[in-house]
Amino acid sequence: MKQKLFFDFIVNKENNTIHIIREFNSNLSTVWKAWTTAELLDKWWGPKPWRAETKFMDFNEGGYWLYAMVSPEGERHYSKASFLSIVVEKSFTSKGGFSDENGVINTDFPQNLWENTFIQQDDKVTVDMLLTFDSLSDLEAEIKMGFKEGMTIDLNQLDELLEKLN
Repeated sequence: MKQKLFFDFIVNKENNTIHIIREFNSNLSTVWKAWTTAELLDKWWGPKPWRAETKFMDFNEGGYWLYAMVSPEGERHYSKASFLSIVVEKSFTSKGGFSDENGVINTDFPQNLWENTFIQQDDKVTVDMLLTFDSLSDLEAEIKMGFKEGMTIDLNQLDELLEKLN
């Protein structure tokens, strides 16, 4: 029987934040690599039937990840996440949003500051994600675009990948 892993998704409209806490049945090194390596991100990021396709990745402070969400028909929507801070196997912070294929941010869509913290607890890893938006309207637009549903699918896809990697 598959073990139930902790998952919490909290929207705070006063602070313009989404706080996600998700537990994974894996070790810290493997979970960290899945979040920070383009080849692994492309295997789980993007809710099926869509998929992620990395165009460029430099996982260093000052670097960025530029990727496309690709539909089954080949339609592409690009996003860029710029890495602001990285503490290996502990945390990373990025800022980003939708962009064009060259990584120019599209300010017509919400952007956010994304803070991920990784915590090893016995034989599991908890990833604590805090997304902060510039405004309440940006937060609400992100939710309306199906962010919770998409992230839930993504994190379940990450579970499947981690099972194969462990």
